[in-house]
Amino acid sequence: MSRGLGDVYKRQEGGGRMACFTTLYSGSSGNCAFLEEDGRFLLVDLGKSARATTRALGQLGAQAKQLCGVLVTHEHTDHIAGLAVFLKKAPVPVYGTQATLEALARRGLVPPGTQLVPTDGRGELQVGGFCVQSFSTSHDSADCCGFRVRTPQGKTLAIATDLGYVSDEVLANLYLADMVALEANYDLHMLMHGPYPYYLKTRIASKKGHLCNEECAATLAKLMAAGCKRFSLCHISQENNAPALALQSVQAALLQSGTAPAPDAVVQAARRHEVSPVFEF
Repeated sequence: MSRGLGDVYKRQEGGGRMACFTTLYSGSSGNCAFLEEDGRFLLVDLGKSARATTRALGQLGAQAKQLCGVLVTHEHTDHIAGLAVFLKKAPVPVYGTQATLEALARRGLVPPGTQLVPTDGRGELQVGGFCVQSFSTSHDSADCCGFRVRTPQGKTLAIATDLGYVSDEVLANLYLADMVALEANYDLHMLMHGPYPYYLKTRIASKKGHLCNEECAATLAKLMAAGCKRFSLCHISQENNAPALALQSVQAALLQSGTAPAPDAVVQAARRHEVSPVFEF
């Protein structure tokens, strides 16, 4: 189920125990995802200012004291721009691969004394009642990763943004998740005929770049065939894509594969500069 904005914690008073997922903002100008259950939440990346992030959390009725930690996929600016200032106001642990955490510390992108917890090679980690496990994604950073998170009530989120292709490891971590957030960064025609210089087009379309609509859509078709129902298309490029194109690619992939989505399946394009409608699962 996907619904509009509001205080996600109000439903707790009525006994609801569903998990909530949304993006606070998503795209090349900044990325931040939100996962909540039982009044506790995690953030995945923090790519805009602390002020913008705090404002978005306020729209959801979320408070910093309910934050258990920040999961960081990698050290590129659109994923960590507001991290240092935010952590000064909300000093929670930061989780990511060892190489990513070392890059953050070396470049002064986290305040001194921040608790940095490596996720690679350690299996599931307990983060405030959530079970967090990272997996490798192919991107031109120190050591980019996605995350598979199990909530206190046993619901699963799998999130993978900034990846040049969907590897077997990525696909295995997306399978059977209750909620999947996957990159749909660019439309190949728009990228190749757009204003970017050739070297940048090559970088984006490479195995270490970003995921195109077609591969994202083909992956969603496989996941739907396996029973997954809720999908957020993330990190949609402003210059080289459009939400409507990303969604059309999913429809085309479903038709081509002969996959009939479940009646209650939902695919949503994440909004670039504002909080997206909330998924409950």
